[in-house]
Amino acid sequence: MRHINHGLLWIIIILVLTNCKTSSVVSTTSSKSPVDTLHFDSIPKPTTYLITQKGDTLDSLFAEVDIAIKRLIPDTVRLMAVGDIMMGTKFPNESYLPGGNGAYLWDDTRELLSHADITFGNLEGTVLDGEGDQKTCSNPKACYLFKMPTRLTSNLVEAGFDLISLANNHANDFGTPGRISTQRTLDSLGLVYSGAIEQPYTMAKIGHLKVGFVSFAPNRGTLTFYDEDRAIEIIQKLDSISDIVVVSVHGGAEGSKNMHVTRKREYYYGEDRGNIYAFSHKLIDYGADIIIGHGPHVVRGLEVYKNKLIAYSLGNFLTYGRFNLRGVSGEAPLLDVKLDPKGNFLTGQIHSFYQSYSLGPRADAQNRALGSIKKLTEEDFPENQIIIDDNGIITYIQN
Repeated sequence: MRHINHGLLWIIIILVLTNCKTSSVVSTTSSKSPVDTLHFDSIPKPTTYLITQKGDTLDSLFAEVDIAIKRLIPDTVRLMAVGDIMMGTKFPNESYLPGGNGAYLWDDTRELLSHADITFGNLEGTVLDGEGDQKTCSNPKACYLFKMPTRLTSNLVEAGFDLISLANNHANDFGTPGRISTQRTLDSLGLVYSGAIEQPYTMAKIGHLKVGFVSFAPNRGTLTFYDEDRAIEIIQKLDSISDIVVVSVHGGAEGSKNMHVTRKREYYYGEDRGNIYAFSHKLIDYGADIIIGHGPHVVRGLEVYKNKLIAYSLGNFLTYGRFNLRGVSGEAPLLDVKLDPKGNFLTGQIHSFYQSYSLGPRADAQNRALGSIKKLTEEDFPENQIIIDDNGIITYIQN
């Protein structure tokens, strides 16, 4: 074997380490430029391993480079997901806002959320300091519109969120001005979002992973799930350029009477809320790796389909001021899962919180969210290959 020039060795090492370091978001949507979605990743940079030359041969050099690269890439990806987030609204008046920047609402959950590689939540409503174009309500006295002040949104960064869904039935509460203000605010914070008509999907570099992210809802101003062909096209595109494809779905009928997955098309006050069971399966068939649901405002069961996890609803998580938080509506689970680098489900845990009207979600010694999800999973998916124990540990039988 011929000897290696040491200058060449250092050039190769620099190139390897440069390519292995964490990067920022690259948008793949046609409506926004890459600069618009720069993502300042909350994940710590991986340890840099120095490559030492054991022998002056090309074979030994590249063997060590290969080892260094493998050590930079973990065997598992820890993803945490929660349901609806609405941190307070200025509509109809400021009495529905928490004090200050509302940081205390996150006191019981902030530390846990920040430990994930990827953290997801659904932002229910708009972020807007101005007036916007207020949506007309048929009954003004029962008009629920959500307008969060921008000062509350720094909490999402401090809690470690990476991916934010904007696809839900309150996304258009204050029209185009509300949607644009929401997106600009999240851009300024370096948070990645999807589901708005202006940015229906995106691809983010989070740590060592390229994460494809898309969100669906049946509502104006959002990427809807009614056009199934387009949904499949998006999933296939994201799958072709991403390591893991994360999908958010805001669908299904609402309330305590609609906690079961019917496997049929659902309607709520005449609105088509989709067949979320069939839709989720189809998206996985075409390349989705995890489906996170949150439309019914209550929890639903879990299913593993083709090694991919579907959480049919994570309900409400932190919803302040204008939400019904009685009974099952107050259950606030935090889903904590481990995936392999290809997005296959390995194991997980359900952390139970319960919402307070004034203090945000608090750790729940009664484990009510866990109890509901465990029961619904066993009843709705008896063929499922997962077991949820009384501590919330989710075991995939084949693993």
